[in-house]
Amino acid sequence: MKKKIIILSIIVFLLIICILSVLAYKNYQTKKEEEKIKNATIIVELKEDKILRFGEEAKVSDFIDNINGNIIKDYDIDSSKLGKKTVEFEYINDENIKIPYSYEIEVIDDIAPYVMLGTSYSVTTNFNSTLEEKILCADNYDDEPFCEVQGVYDTKTVGKYNLNFYAKDLSGNETNIPFVLNVTKPSSSSGSSSSGGGYFQLSSAIEKFKNDKTLIGVDVSSWQGDIDFAKVKEAGVEFAMVRVGSKWGFDKDFFLDSKFHQNMKGFNDVGIPVGAYFYSYARNEEEAKEEAEWLLENIKGYKVELPIAFDFEDWNNYNKYKMSLYRLNKNAQTFIDTVEKAGYTGMIYGSVSKFNKLLEVKDRNVWVAHYTSKADYSKSYQMWQFSASGSVPGIPSAVDLDVMYK
Repeated sequence: MKKKIIILSIIVFLLIICILSVLAYKNYQTKKEEEKIKNATIIVELKEDKILRFGEEAKVSDFIDNINGNIIKDYDIDSSKLGKKTVEFEYINDENIKIPYSYEIEVIDDIAPYVMLGTSYSVTTNFNSTLEEKILCADNYDDEPFCEVQGVYDTKTVGKYNLNFYAKDLSGNETNIPFVLNVTKPSSSSGSSSSGGGYFQLSSAIEKFKNDKTLIGVDVSSWQGDIDFAKVKEAGVEFAMVRVGSKWGFDKDFFLDSKFHQNMKGFNDVGIPVGAYFYSYARNEEEAKEEAEWLLENIKGYKVELPIAFDFEDWNNYNKYKMSLYRLNKNAQTFIDTVEKAGYTGMIYGSVSKFNKLLEVKDRNVWVAHYTSKADYSKSYQMWQFSASGSVPGIPSAVDLDVMYK
């Protein structure tokens, strides 16, 4: 027993010696590296302006004018938080010595809130909301910018009122838009209004937009009723985007489009390629991910070859979301990332005006809506919804018409 204790003591002693030796060697190596760095030639010349705007993309090298070597990892700098930020990196200098270095930048917000308002705004005397609720007022960073209509007016009294819409965000950026509020009596006319152009015949769309680089298609939901899919294919429809579902509003339950299964099966059966879309009410990334996962669960068993689109259109109630434009676009990206992780292609849907002002489109497939003879959108897009009043054999009511570019 005594012999075993002696042997164990010797083993422990030797282990301690080994550990101390390793620590001593590491300490020696550290001091040696520190000495090399201390005597190394370090040339890092920084840009004078070290300002990064909120949400902008920039790499470590973007703030360096000159460096005597190569940066090991030229990573993207996080610009999602305002204030001063230390950027740390390492580089190998011309003497092949690894140099740790850092510099400080400031992330700022210098973009004023966006107010969706022209020179005039019209309501009738039965208007039962507030102008601050209905006129979209959003900021790139601030979830709740201060938004106020300035001036005296009465939405219950017919007349013209000269007013100003004032908005201010947390960074002090201000927006002022003078406008005229027109208050009129409710119209006595009944019935639905006409679009002025009548139905856009599918045959005309094919003649106008079909070529060897395009496909002509439709996007459908329960609003189109019971579709005769064989007739639709025979008429020349080459693809379809199908609504899977939505929610009954933000913080409300999901619902499946009542014609979803019928539409998916019908298009699959006749061999018309399909994509899908979800009408979103997400207020944060968690909800956007939940929406995408709900969609993915419901499209199982169907052949979905085309993109799956994130579709946010609740602009009339946007102020109630208390959501910055940055967060809205993060929702879109989260939705797209989720469906792409599942093996599908993601896409974002919106009108030209929304893409120009509110929706961020970097590195995303775009489905743009613009009801003109040509989409007035300067950036790239993969799909164009050119009419909301299409007439297609086999579809009993007006339907959206689309062009997809190969």
